[in-house]
Amino acid sequence: MQKFNFDRLLSSRLKRRQLLIGTGALTGLAIANQWSNKVLAQPRFSDYLFSLGVASGEPLPDNVVLWTRLAPDPLNGGGMPPYNVPVQWQIATDEKMRRVVRSGVKMATPEFGHSVHVEVQGLQPARWYWYRFRVGNQVSPIGRTRTAPNPRDRVERFRFAFASCQNWQSGYYAAYKNMAQEDLDLVIHLGDYIYEGAPSTTALRSHDGNGEPFTLEEYRNRHALYKTDPHLQATHAAFPWLVTWDDHEVDNNWADEIPQDPEVQSRSVFLARRAAAFQAYYEHMPLRDFSKPRGLDLQLYRRLTFGDLVEFNVLDTRQYRTNQPCGDGRKPRCAEATDPTATMTGSEQERWLFQGLSRSGARWNVMAQQTIMAQFDYNTGTEEVFNLDQWDGYVASRNRILGFIEQRRPSNPVVITGDWHSSWVNDLKVNFDDPNSKTVATEFVGTSISSGCPWTFDVEAALPENPWVKYFNGRLRGYVRCDLNRDRWRTDYRLLPQSQPTGITVSDPNASVITAASFELPNQGIVVQV
Repeated sequence: MQKFNFDRLLSSRLKRRQLLIGTGALTGLAIANQWSNKVLAQPRFSDYLFSLGVASGEPLPDNVVLWTRLAPDPLNGGGMPPYNVPVQWQIATDEKMRRVVRSGVKMATPEFGHSVHVEVQGLQPARWYWYRFRVGNQVSPIGRTRTAPNPRDRVERFRFAFASCQNWQSGYYAAYKNMAQEDLDLVIHLGDYIYEGAPSTTALRSHDGNGEPFTLEEYRNRHALYKTDPHLQATHAAFPWLVTWDDHEVDNNWADEIPQDPEVQSRSVFLARRAAAFQAYYEHMPLRDFSKPRGLDLQLYRRLTFGDLVEFNVLDTRQYRTNQPCGDGRKPRCAEATDPTATMTGSEQERWLFQGLSRSGARWNVMAQQTIMAQFDYNTGTEEVFNLDQWDGYVASRNRILGFIEQRRPSNPVVITGDWHSSWVNDLKVNFDDPNSKTVATEFVGTSISSGCPWTFDVEAALPENPWVKYFNGRLRGYVRCDLNRDRWRTDYRLLPQSQPTGITVSDPNASVITAASFELPNQGIVVQV
């Protein structure tokens, strides 16, 4: 596969400004010959509009979403005037944008932070494309994307990476520097794209603002801060993404309409905060129109299929869950955690998941979700202690999913998980109280891009209590790379060796990853380390 030229995404601000027509390597005449002349009456901007880069996502066989946001002053509300701005876009079959196959104009509106979401139709399945945007005399960096194969097409191989938990204040995004150079068809982000925490004076690099975000502008500024990272921009520009959220995009450990601290945040305050966070999330992600916030809701669970090889069920385990049981933190399991009405997904999403798994014709069936599904007892003594924000706090909900898998037997069910800043491989059991009970699925948990893992030692001490955990590493940050074919699934834990288990985790923005461990899951088999 042709490697993506990501060097331009890592260039200095000066080089970026040279993308302005007539000020650098691109001449005004060369660009004018390739763009429509129908959009001429546009304002000129002295600062670079495409400071947050470009991205793509949601690949289907005949279309894909292209994204950018106009933000000449990204950390101060964006810096755009309060009126609509027409944005030209192009998509081509070559990196130099000489063979343009689709183009058009999309309006960037102040109501959505001058973000742009283009759903490009009429593309060919299973092929690479390149794209860019233009406003007035300014042109964006060139991004690359790939469409999905047709659902029934035979696919021999598929490669993707997944990531989560990229706390800006915990360290740099060296993991993304390495991911951008991988040979991938897709990137999946499993949540905690931003963190809502207040600025820290001791952080390696500090958040902006004066406290936690609550308003739409504050969430926009927080997203924009994260988007300014050059390695994150490079990875967005190199591959199409699928995204879902966890808690820190809104508020730590929120559940539906309930904040972590209802004694501090009233319901009305939290719902206004949630609506602002939802809108800012949509504005900064390559999502389709059906995910545009409508009232207090944002449709995020969805299903994408890549030929007959793999189908992804992307879940939302925050917006519809019942309240976290038994109070915050790790505790003994209370009656609320086993309540049959408690749910992680809500009943409608659960039915949707079961329908999809029942009907799937894919060789591998993936549930892409947020928190650890396997049971884990953190106590080395006789009393069991669980993290009840994870699936251990929603036992009946987990039992319904694993019971359904046991009964209906979808082909090769695999769960991929984020949230817990550490790497795991878990057997998912019908009955975790009986270690000899049937294993019905495999769970791969990815570590964080940057967020620390101070509970590493607690997990390591308790591993003998949890024999279904086949692998654990809480000391290293990074991402997970998966390589699928018709006979086996291979998972490589691509980790940064200089990381620490506590405190500042990633101090070198240009560090290289190593493959710390690899696992293979044979077709209709049990996962083994290789």
